[in-house]
Amino acid sequence: MIFNTGAALLDAIVLAVVSKEEEGTYGYKITQDVRRTIEISESTLYPVLRRLQKDDCLQVYDRECGGRNRRYYKLTSAGEAQLRLYSDEWKVYSRKISALFSGEELA
Repeated sequence: MIFNTGAALLDAIVLAVVSKEEEGTYGYKITQDVRRTIEISESTLYPVLRRLQKDDCLQVYDRECGGRNRRYYKLTSAGEAQLRLYSDEWKVYSRKISALFSGEELA
């Protein structure tokens, strides 16, 4: 994709991906799911996860998997609220951009 992906959009995408799994999901799966939408490296994703954890949007816990611990991420109530805000803002933003490209008049 030729458009830059800013921090807010990355946060919104990650929160949306994590929200799909009620019990939480782990970093590698998050990366794979996000890559279905945009190209992102793990080195870009993990700072996003840490920032969302620091902002109390994600709860982090470890679970044993194949003899090793795997770090899981789950939305907090603050994360759910932030995702709703991002979703609402995205609807307005994308509608305006689409209207601009199509030549539609905005009221």
